Amino acid sequence: MLTYFCAMRYRDENKVQNIKARAIEMIAKEGLENFGINRLAKAAGVSPATIYIYYKDKEDLISTIVKEETEKWIAYLFKGFSPEMSFEEGLWVQWKNRSDHAFEYKELNQFMEKIRNTAFGERFLHGISDEMRKHMGSFLQHAKDNNEVDEMPLEVYWAVAFAPLYTLIRFHQEGRSIGGRSFTISESVMRQTFERVIKALKKS
Repeated sequence: MLTYFCAMRYRDENKVQNIKARAIEMIAKEGLENFGINRLAKAAGVSPATIYIYYKDKEDLISTIVKEETEKWIAYLFKGFSPEMSFEEGLWVQWKNRSDHAFEYKELNQFMEKIRNTAFGERFLHGISDEMRKHMGSFLQHAKDNNEVDEMPLEVYWAVAFAPLYTLIRFHQEGRSIGGRSFTISESVMRQTFERVIKALKKS
């Protein structure tokens, strides 16, 4: 109890943020296979003992990062969004928020990709499922009630609504598209793609 009290009392937020940032950076670049507390301590410029003040072990550290960053991602995703928006307006807000986050937090998104198919990824998916269901389920139901879209399985909606966006994001991050052509995303390209998605999903 005394040890816990002292650790909390002397918690250095700058060190905590530095440790998390270095962990995200290392896993984003190298994956989980070679990630460990000793290597992290060296990268963060602290002793392993310092890391253990804040986290029980490697798993606790990664789980904490996933939980905290998932909560931030969800808040970012639904910034300026309301389930009561028209289908076209609400979906465009989603496109903008998702693309802005992908470009602003590129390393963090690479980190999430590396842990997606691990036990930590399961926690990530569990963390977003309820919020996604609440916001996006209400949004899609509102669009159906207003006769803006037809009934369709969620998987069909998701594939048509967001796969084109993430394809553009991937092209941009890789700097090339089909056939190795040079590619940089633009508002115009996003809008052209979005308009075709809307045509595919909205009732004519």
